Amino acid sequence: FKVRHVMNITDVGHLSGDDDSGVDKLEKGSKKTGKSVWDVAKFYTEYYFKTMDRLNVIRPDTICPATDHIREMIALIGKLEKNGLTYETKEAVYFDTTKFKNYGKLSRQKLEEKLQGVRNEVFVDSDKRHPADFALWFKRQGRFANHTMHWDSPWGDGFPGWHIECSAMSMEYLGSTIDIHTGGVDHIPVHHENEIAQSESATGKPFVRYWFHNNFLKVNGEKMSKSLGNFYTIEDLEKYNIDPLAVRYLFLQTHYRQVMNFTWESAKAAQEGLQNLRNYVANLRKSFDDRIRPNLTDEAESYLKKFKIDVEEDLMLPQAIATMWELLKSNISPDEKLLLVLKFDEVLGLELDNVKPVTIPEDVKVMAEQRLDAKKVGDYKKADQIRKLIRVKGFEIEDSKDGYQIKKLA
Repeated sequence: FKVRHVMNITDVGHLSGDDDSGVDKLEKGSKKTGKSVWDVAKFYTEYYFKTMDRLNVIRPDTICPATDHIREMIALIGKLEKNGLTYETKEAVYFDTTKFKNYGKLSRQKLEEKLQGVRNEVFVDSDKRHPADFALWFKRQGRFANHTMHWDSPWGDGFPGWHIECSAMSMEYLGSTIDIHTGGVDHIPVHHENEIAQSESATGKPFVRYWFHNNFLKVNGEKMSKSLGNFYTIEDLEKYNIDPLAVRYLFLQTHYRQVMNFTWESAKAAQEGLQNLRNYVANLRKSFDDRIRPNLTDEAESYLKKFKIDVEEDLMLPQAIATMWELLKSNISPDEKLLLVLKFDEVLGLELDNVKPVTIPEDVKVMAEQRLDAKKVGDYKKADQIRKLIRVKGFEIEDSKDGYQIKKLA
């Protein structure tokens, strides 16, 4: 299938609480940095895509900032109002969840189970009818009287809520029903329930055919947060000499439904694993003639089928990685191995097609022979000293029954 991938940029309206509580995240960032909200949004948007590029994540076909689609949001709210699904208070326009009979079908949570926030620090509009009702449009009054980003609307000067943004932009680019909607598992009980309710109430059609929810990424067993000092960036990888693609390789080894735990030890292990993979590919390239494409044997075809099954079984990428290593250690021809690994990498995205044969310096080759001679006469101390010198040069000796193999270090 040809995928049309749309990604929104939430540059207004996402409050610090998903339940309409708290402050606008960009306003908060603006006060902290002294920059305008527009500059804060621009900085983080560019930084995000810079990071994704380093991880070899393909950019979406369409990138849509919320602030470019206010007209579409106002039109969608107007349609909901016309259908009798909204009510207005002095502070906001709300979606009336009691009028959408299927509210809670994604999270399997009944509407009556949604309780009003009781913590003192949680803001609750006193005119809000039900705790699950959510804001479609915030008015520039009360706590938002000085909100920097604001637009005229039939309900007064203000700005859109986070939930309406996603529905309006997805409908603009993908129509009333979209095939796949992605997001974190934390979006299920509130944000995605709200998207379903407002979208299906406006169109009378199913909003999403397939929901794709990924689980959390933790750091050293804890939730990532700036207060804990465990919120890492692409620059932190550079400080630890970790290739961003090694982090991609690390992520591929945990299924998206599982919680993943990031540690620097696991990142370094992934870097070694990726370098081993590159070494395999580099060795396979030595004898490969790109002008000759061999027909795959039945055994080679079986690996291709197995990899395809792994991917199609709910994106079981950790198993797909295991299949790739099983292939590399098999007895099929080097040319078939290389062709298949590069085919697999069209899915894995580890840029293995850029790997070239490794040139071993002559002095390293000489030292490797000297080490072998030392081992033959039982001088293991000298052999170990030579191994260390070779490592200083950026290479590793891997012993085998036939002698040894020289590999480039990660």
